[in-house]
Amino acid sequence: MKAIFDIISFECSRNVTKSYSTSFATAVKMLSPTIRQDIYNIYGFVRFADEIVDSFHEYDKNTLFDLFEKDLFRALADGISLNPVLNSFQHTVKKYDIPLDLIKAFLESMKLDLVKTEYKTVQEYEEYIYGSADVVGLMCLKVFVKGDTAKYEELKQSAMKLGSAFQKVNFLRDLKADFENLSRTYFPNTNLNRLDEASKNQIIADIENDFKSGYEGITKLPLEAKLGVYTAYVYYKKLLQKLKKTPSAEIKNARIRVPDYEKIGLFAKCYFSYKLNII
Repeated sequence: MKAIFDIISFECSRNVTKSYSTSFATAVKMLSPTIRQDIYNIYGFVRFADEIVDSFHEYDKNTLFDLFEKDLFRALADGISLNPVLNSFQHTVKKYDIPLDLIKAFLESMKLDLVKTEYKTVQEYEEYIYGSADVVGLMCLKVFVKGDTAKYEELKQSAMKLGSAFQKVNFLRDLKADFENLSRTYFPNTNLNRLDEASKNQIIADIENDFKSGYEGITKLPLEAKLGVYTAYVYYKKLLQKLKKTPSAEIKNARIRVPDYEKIGLFAKCYFSYKLNII
């Protein structure tokens, strides 16, 4: 029975989320059970695509990604895939009528990571972020509003800004790994060999503006989604604060993180803020 296979597929996407990002998995647990699995399904899809372009150095990444993309569109057409992660994702796409153009934009940004190592203009940078992060926020928003088109349009810009903020924080946190291991530089007009405080602060100011716009949308989310999204927001804001306090030279030489004991405190604070209705 396909129902059993779907259950196994959902478990796979859930395990992918928990294995690759304990922080994000914790935030997802704070979503309502009615939407939680669908966010796991989206994360599993984007994570697998990202792993192909970032991690599988011993293999032909172009061929792997091409197969992954073909399997995805076959899954969307057939309503099934023997790849459990794609089977889960196609289920969520159909359930919430996630637009195909969002999926295609995401795939195009992932393909850029196979060939492009430097973003020289703001336009290139913003186009990459739209495809790699903003559209993921919009996919999740489709789940959060459960088909409410008016609500989706109202929160669309905020969801994109929040996606941008998360992605830019990741870029700044992973500066060393991206530059040294993958030879990539995402921030335009920034010399990472000589990253100074002025350049770092300019990047952070841009991210803070995105967070401000993103928070406005969080306050208007349905209750089923508000706590989980707010938790992710608070975690990334904390990470940005740590990056802000870290000298630019150290950012290039270390991966800044939020220790587990701090995460526990943050997540507890988020829960009480939600219960006291101050989000």
